[in-house]
Amino acid sequence: MRLDKLLSNMGYGSRKEMKKWLKSGAVTVDGKPVKDGKQQVNTEHQTVTVNGEEVHYREFIYLMMNKPQGVISATEDGLHETVIDLIDPDYHLFEPFPVGRLDKDTEGFMLLTNDGALAHDLLSPKKHVAKTYYAKVAGAVTQDDIEAFKNGVTLDDGYETKPGELVILHSGDTSEIELTITEGKFHQVKRMFQSVGKEVVFLKRLSMGPLELDPDLEPGEYRELSEEELLLLQNR
Repeated sequence: MRLDKLLSNMGYGSRKEMKKWLKSGAVTVDGKPVKDGKQQVNTEHQTVTVNGEEVHYREFIYLMMNKPQGVISATEDGLHETVIDLIDPDYHLFEPFPVGRLDKDTEGFMLLTNDGALAHDLLSPKKHVAKTYYAKVAGAVTQDDIEAFKNGVTLDDGYETKPGELVILHSGDTSEIELTITEGKFHQVKRMFQSVGKEVVFLKRLSMGPLELDPDLEPGEYRELSEEELLLLQNR
């Protein structure tokens, strides 16, 4: 990687600012001042410093967020606040994006990363990555609904869903349930309940693949994945 690109990517300023750092001799590679920003460096085997501070390069970031209601699962939107707007500007340098989408009025587990390969793997229909949701549903959810979801239901556009695992936490005028599915069709959870004559009034994603939402994260809060969590995702 070019030295000036490395420093720019790690937040040490624009290319123009990098020229000033380089010209002053403040940038070193393996202890030797380097003034040519075009010089290639190997981030795994060479040590780069700026004013004596070592530059720790990393290519990817992985953030777990508890997405709040009212926020769009997108990188930018002219009208609404996005999940990217909620994270520290230092992370913007990595150009992260949300892995999949949650409806504007849905909250819960959201993964943000710039690792396109991992994102594609998690979203691939062939991988059958499970996602579990908690929902409040108007009306009594019954054993019949469990069986219907287990067999797959037909959505309003004629699509037949893959089997879903429905667990009733409470059944009443407003029921509470958990639903695990391996797809991510548009408004799928809401439409699955519509297919059995019921309406979702609150929806929260609890998990994606092997990762569960950190209960300490309030809506709008986020943190980096631990090494153990990242390994779980990569080796699931």
